[in-house]
Amino acid sequence: MDSFIPNLVVFALAIFLGFELITKVPSTLHTPLMSGSNAISGITIVGALLCSFSDTLGSFGVILGFLAVVFATINVVGGYVVTNRMLEMFKEKK
Repeated sequence: MDSFIPNLVVFALAIFLGFELITKVPSTLHTPLMSGSNAISGITIVGALLCSFSDTLGSFGVILGFLAVVFATINVVGGYVVTNRMLEMFKEKK
């Protein structure tokens, strides 16, 4: 419990910073940045798997780890779908 409050503060700051960064990105750069976020979500999946199999957090950690895996997987799949759609726009039409 000693590190709960500092971790909560870091989490809140990360949410605020992420929101501010994403809202300032022009729409022409949003799709390429989404492609780059797939790598970050892949790292999130690995971290969430490690968290969910850790014994130190108990069942709460397993639930949070499972939710993180689900949401990061949705983000990765959605990012690849959008990237594929963007790349299809640049191919020559037959």
